[in-house]
This record gives sequence, C-alpha cells and structure tokens, in this order.
Amino acid sequence: MDRRLTPATDRVALESLRGQLDRPAYTAGRPARLAVPLSDLLTAPDGRRDRQLVFGTDLTVIEERDDMTFVQSALDGYCGWVCADALTHDLPALTHRVTAPATHVYPAPDMKRPERMSLTRGSRLSVTGIAGGFAELAGGGFVPAQHVGDQPSDDPAGVAETLLGTPYLWGGNSRAGIDCSGLAQLALTECGIACPGDSDLQRDAFPVTDSIRRGDLLFWPGHVAVALSPNMMIHATAWQMAVIRESIPDAIARIDAAGDGPFQGARRPRG
Repeated sequence: MDRRLTPATDRVALESLRGQLDRPAYTAGRPARLAVPLSDLLTAPDGRRDRQLVFGTDLTVIEERDDMTFVQSALDGYCGWVCADALTHDLPALTHRVTAPATHVYPAPDMKRPERMSLTRGSRLSVTGIAGGFAELAGGGFVPAQHVGDQPSDDPAGVAETLLGTPYLWGGNSRAGIDCSGLAQLALTECGIACPGDSDLQRDAFPVTDSIRRGDLLFWPGHVAVALSPNMMIHATAWQMAVIRESIPDAIARIDAAGDGPFQGARRPRG
C-alpha cells in the first residue's frame, strides 16, 4: 500500500482496512476540518513535510498522539500528521472557496480593520451571507466578496496563471509557496476535477494524449507542468524557485540537458 494514501499508523487503521492491514486497533474515524490558514502534512509526528493543507479542508481523524493528529484529507486521500490545535470539529456546510490568489479575513466588514488572518486560493469557506462587499463566515470573520466564489472555474491553465510569481516550496500548496504538483492540483481542483497530490500519482490518474492543448498536464520524472497552449506551459520550478511561464520545447531541451529528463508526454484531465 502507498504510505501517502493509506489511512493507518503503526497503531491504528481505519475500519475499512480491517482484514487488509494488521494493526492493534481500528477506528471508524472522526470528521474534522482545518481551522488555520495553512498546515504542513507531515510523514511522522516529528517528520518532514509531505504536502500542505489549506483552511477549510475536510479531514478524517484516525489517531491522536500527544499534540499531533494523524488524518486523511477528503480532497485527495492524502494522509499525514498535523498539529491537533489546527483542527476544528465544528463543521458548518462549506459553500464557497477563495478564488483570488490570496485574501484576508477581517473581524468586521471593514477593510481598514486589522486582519485576523490571510487565506490562500482554494481555501474552503462556510459563508452565511454576502452584504456590503463582504462575505460573512459561519465561524466569524469577513472576506472581501470579490475574492470568493461558489462555482467552479472552467480553465485550469487560467487558475494556474493567477499564481505566477509564487515562490517555489517543496510540498507547498499555497500562495506563500507551492511546488509543481501543488500547482497542478490546485488548477484542476478549482475546475471540479479530482486530482491527486503528487506528480507520480497525477501521471497515473489521467489518460495519455498524443497532442498538447491548454489545460493538459505535462510530465517529466518527478515534475509536472500545466499547458497554456501547444507551445507554452506554466509550472512551479526549483530552477527559478518560482511559478513561471516557459516554452515547452525550451523546457524539454533544458531539462534533458540537466539530466532530469526525459519528457514523459502529456495527460489530459478531461476530454
């Protein structure tokens, strides 16, 4: 079983794995939600970052150990450890998501008040009403109405372009820092297309295409980009430590010359 997608620790597994995975205990899991703007999803309580979770992500709690909690994300099935105090069990219906690259949550519908926190694109919100240019959140706080939406986007490449210039961050999933697979996942998820969290899983999730068109995913070993056209792409790259646009032929030649190829072709997330 793939560790990243297996809802089990060395002590506890989800009940659905009984008979498939031997563990001392099993659990039905407990629903929770991320209540902070951003949290690392760790390989172990004191481990490295695998990916990140953003505000409003629904989770299943599998084990609690001291001040850390092992969870599985409803977004993509990814599993890992987060700080227990980053979670809430108050779960009002999610109605909107942040559609701007980033936004602020204010204590009142007044942009001159000091912000409570900042949220990244893709954060999920429970909005109780929109008035006076602000969306009011069920848990308290106000977000500029022009920064939220309740309908999916229709252009994954366009979503990715809103993150141009974002710093590269290994395992990152936010405007503060993002990696190649995080950018691809955000672009597709915003358009209602389910997408795994890592590039190898993304490559296996979608059918091969012999041509390249806007919105396709382009793959190299350990790397993914989003096509803007048959000749241009956007990706989060450690080469420039940022999200950049690049010519596809130039990228293929550059990556081959660096010894990080070969180009593995394109996948098409939807027909």
